[in-house]
Amino acid sequence: MRRPWWAIALWVLAVAGLNAAAAAAGSAYFDDHTLPGTESQRVADRLQQSGDQGLDTVQVVFYAAAGLTEEPVARSLRAVVDEIATLPGVASVEAPTTDGHSISTDGRIGYATVTLDTEPLATDAADVRRIIEAAESHATGDLQVEVGGASVRGAQETGGAAEGVGILAALVILVFLFGSLVAAALPVLSAVLAVGASIAAAALVSHVTSVPSYAAPMMMLVGLGVGIDYALLIFTRYRGELLAGRPRAEAAVVAQRTAGRSVVFAGVTVVVALLGLVVLGLGSLRGLAVAVAVTVLMTLLASATLLPALLTLLGGRIERSVRRRAGRARQRGRAEGSSWRALSDTVARHPWPALVGGVLVLLVLAAPALSIRLGFADAGTDPAGSTTREAYDLLAAGFGDGVNGPLVVLAEAPADEVARVTEAVRRTPGVADVVGPLTADGASTLVVVPETGPSDRATIELVHRLRDDVLPPATEGQFSVGGATAAAIDFAEGVRDRMPWFVLVVVGISALLLMAVFRSVLVPLKAAIANLLSIGAALGAMQLVYGNGTLGQSPGPIEAFLPVIVFAVVFGLSMDYEVFLVSRMHEEWRRGGDARTAVREGLAGTGAVITAAAAIMVVVFGSFLLSPTRMLGQMGLGLAVAVLLDAVVVRCLVVPAVMHLLGDRAWWLPPWLDRALPPVHLEDPALESPRTDRPVMAAQA
Repeated sequence: MRRPWWAIALWVLAVAGLNAAAAAAGSAYFDDHTLPGTESQRVADRLQQSGDQGLDTVQVVFYAAAGLTEEPVARSLRAVVDEIATLPGVASVEAPTTDGHSISTDGRIGYATVTLDTEPLATDAADVRRIIEAAESHATGDLQVEVGGASVRGAQETGGAAEGVGILAALVILVFLFGSLVAAALPVLSAVLAVGASIAAAALVSHVTSVPSYAAPMMMLVGLGVGIDYALLIFTRYRGELLAGRPRAEAAVVAQRTAGRSVVFAGVTVVVALLGLVVLGLGSLRGLAVAVAVTVLMTLLASATLLPALLTLLGGRIERSVRRRAGRARQRGRAEGSSWRALSDTVARHPWPALVGGVLVLLVLAAPALSIRLGFADAGTDPAGSTTREAYDLLAAGFGDGVNGPLVVLAEAPADEVARVTEAVRRTPGVADVVGPLTADGASTLVVVPETGPSDRATIELVHRLRDDVLPPATEGQFSVGGATAAAIDFAEGVRDRMPWFVLVVVGISALLLMAVFRSVLVPLKAAIANLLSIGAALGAMQLVYGNGTLGQSPGPIEAFLPVIVFAVVFGLSMDYEVFLVSRMHEEWRRGGDARTAVREGLAGTGAVITAAAAIMVVVFGSFLLSPTRMLGQMGLGLAVAVLLDAVVVRCLVVPAVMHLLGDRAWWLPPWLDRALPPVHLEDPALESPRTDRPVMAAQA
C-alpha cells in the first residue's frame, strides 16, 4: 500500500515475463496414465518392450450404399488413401481389403488404418487436421468419408467462448453489486492476472515434471472462480469498513486482517484438499493437483498484494461510489442487511423445518450419484454430426460396437496353451470376435472385440469375466487383459477404491483446522457433513445430465478423475464460505455472548457478499458448459451446482438452523482439547469494527 505502483509493476512484469518465457520454451504437457501394478499397465509395458505398441493411428472410415468395391467409389477410395500416404507425419496407410477384417460383410462400410510417425501424446494436431481435410475433400454423393481416433478428437477440440462469457457475466454482476465499473473491475483484474501467471508457470514446469494437457483449462476454470471470489470477499469487507466510518487506508488494513485472513485460511484448505490427491497414487492426477494448487496460491498472492495496491490507487473513486450507493439505499429506507436479519429470525423461529427441508433437497439431488459410472468418454459421446461421432457410428454399424474399443490379451505361454485359451475366449459370452494369436518377441497377443461399446457396463463385466473366470482356470501360464478400454476400467476402479482414503484425509485435516480456528467440536462436524452433502448433490447433477444423458447430452461415463477433482475444489470452496460466515458469527458471539444475535448479525454481515460471490462463481463455472470439451462441461456443471447449493441451501438454511439449534453449545470444546490445539485467530481483537447498523449489545460492555 505504501508502494502501489511498484506492486502493480512487479505483477505486470511477472505475468509478461512468465508468458514470454512460456512462449519461447513452449509446453511439454504429458498425460501420465500409467497404473503401476494393474494388468493393463503390465500389458502396455510388455508390448512397448516388444515394439508392438507405440505409434499413433487414425482410422479413415468409408461408407457407400452401392458398395466400396464398385466404381467410381473404389477409385475415390484409392485417391483418399494415396493422398493421405503423402502427407507429413504419416508413416503408412493400410487400405481396406475384402480379405481382412476392414470391410463389413455387406461391403458398404470399411476403414483404412493410418499409422503416424509419432507416439499418441506427441502427435502434432496440425498433421491430424491435414488428414481430416484430405479425407473430407474426397467425399462425394456416393462416398461418405469420416475420420476417427483419439488424436482426431483432440485436434477437433478447439477453445470456445466459455472463459470470455464467464468473465463478462461476472463483471455484470459486480457492477450491479457495487454500482461502479471501477470497483467491479478490481476482483476480475486480480483474478485474470493470477490465472495468466499460473498457466504460464505450468507450461514451464511441464518441462520438469508431468503436467497433463488438460491442466491449463482446469486452472483457468478454478482460478477465475476462486480469484474473483477471494478478491470480492476482501473488497466487500473494505467497503463495509468505509461505510462504518474508517479512513481508506485503515479500511484496507482492517479488510486484509479480517477477511484477508479468512481468505488465506480458505485458500490453504483448498490447497490441502488438492494435494490430498497424492493419496490416490495415480500419476496423472498428481501433476494436475499441483498445477491447480499453484493457481489457488497465486490468487491468494494477488489478493494479498495486488488488490491492496489497486485499492490504494483507486480508493478515492471507489469511496465516492460506495457512499453514493449507500446514500441512495438510505433514502429508500433500506437498512444494510435487513433482509438477511429477517431470514435469520425466520429460521430461528422454525429451525427444524429449515434444517430438514434443506437436507432433503441435498439428498434428493445427490441420489443419482449412487449410480454414477466412472470411465472415459469415447467418440460415441461426441456431438452428433462431428466426424469422430460419424466414424464411431459407422464402425459400430459395420463391425459391431466393440470394434471401437477392442481388448488386448497378452499371452506368455506355450503355443498349445495359447490355442486353448483363444478358443475359450472366443466362446466367452460378450465376445464378438477374436483376432490372432499374433506372436512376436516370445509373446502372443489376442485382439478381442467385445459385443458392446468401450464405455458400456457389459464391457466392464466382460473384462472381469475374462480375468476372473476364463483366463486363470484355463492355463498356468501368464495371461493378462489390457488395451485402452481395459486401462480406462482399471483407472476408474483405482479412483473408486482409493476415494474413501482421499475423503478421509481431506475431511480430517480440514476438520482439525476448523477446530483450531473456532475452538469448537460441533462446528467442524457440521461443516464436514454439509459440505459432503453439497458435493454429493454436485456429483448427482453430473450423473443426471452427462451420465444419464438429460438436457440434450449424450449419455456416457463421468470422466474417472473428475469426482476427486470436484471434491477437492468444492470442499475447499465450501470451507471458504464456511469460514467467512462462521468467523463473522464467532466474532459477534465473542463481542456480545448472545448466540442468537451472533447468528443474526453474522448472516446479515456476510449474506449479501456470499450470495454475490456464489452467483459470480456459478456463472464462471457454468459458462464452461459452452466448452466443446465434454470434460470441462462436466466439471463446470459440478462446480456450479455445488456452489449454488452451498450458498443458497447450506448457508441460508442449514447452517443458520444448526447454529440456532445449538446455541452456545456450538462453541463448546473440551478443556483438554483446547489446550492441545494451537491457537489460530481469524479475527483480530485489536480491530473491532464500529457498528452503525444496530445497537451495541449490553453484554459487549
